[in-house]
Order: sequence, then structure tokens, then C-alpha cells
Amino acid sequence: MNMPLRFSWETMTTPLGDLVIAADADGFLRVVEWADHDSRLQTLFERYYGTQAKLVAEPVATGLITALKQYFDGDVRVIDALPVKTHGTGFQEDAWQALRKIPCGKTMSYAEQARTIGRPKAVRAIGAANGANLVGIVIPCHRVIGANGALTGYGGGVERKRWLLAHEGCQAILL
Repeated sequence: MNMPLRFSWETMTTPLGDLVIAADADGFLRVVEWADHDSRLQTLFERYYGTQAKLVAEPVATGLITALKQYFDGDVRVIDALPVKTHGTGFQEDAWQALRKIPCGKTMSYAEQARTIGRPKAVRAIGAANGANLVGIVIPCHRVIGANGALTGYGGGVERKRWLLAHEGCQAILL
């Protein structure tokens, strides 16, 4: 009989508000989500891990929290090496892997991301996959913008997206 999944979680204060950080016992990030989006977190968490999975309020691996603090303190590339484990569909996993390949300070359009995973017509599906990302910032869906440079769609809100891109030194934040 399988034991239900159990993830440690804690809240971290950032310049943009509180983040909920959750990790598994092996030290993989499973959740990096804005605390003021609790209903989104609950919905996605249950979708991916089931109703038997538990978030337990206890300290997350120190290295993960330290790295995220360093990111907000200006060492923006520190998130590139953070261990992440996701649990989406095959398409979502491909989309999220493509997100991790977008360098800090750069952006990509939804259409470019779709082409990157070999699904050039799946632009809307890319948007949906990015929107279902539970490990925001580290799986940097904020780096995906509209083809015209517009800061479209971000689960944490467009103003947070704008701030994150500016924080990472992105030059292409137009709208």
C-alpha cells in the first residue's frame, strides 16, 4: 500500500508578497506559489497530487529557502540549479522543461515556446500549461510574453510579472 505523499511547506516573505514554498522529503521543490492565490494552489495541488497528499507546516530544506532569498536579493541565476519535481501531463512537462531553458533576462513568446517543444500550433495549450505551473519563478513562466511584447497572463498578476522581469534584467518589458 502506498503512503500518501507528504510535503513540507512554509511561507517566505518577498518584495512582492508572501510565497508558499513546498518540497518533498528528497529536497525537490514541488510548490512556489503566491500566498494570496491560495485557491489556485489548492486546486492545482489536488489535481496533480490527489486529495490524499498532505502539505505539512514545517521547515522546508534550508538550501531551497536560502536560494530563493538570494534570488530576491539579486542573485537571479541561483534558481537555475534548484531541484524541481513536477507532476503534470506529458505536454505540461514538456512545456515546463522548455520554460527552465529560457535564460534569465530573456523572454520568449508563447508561439516560440510551442515551437520549442515541437508543437507549433499548440499556442493556447502552452498558455494553459504555463498557467498550471505550481513551481512559479523557478519554472519561470513569467518569462513568456505575447508575440507583440505584451505582458500577458501570469498567475501572480501582471505587475508581479513586470517586477520579476525587471529584477532579472530583462530589457523587453514593453507593455
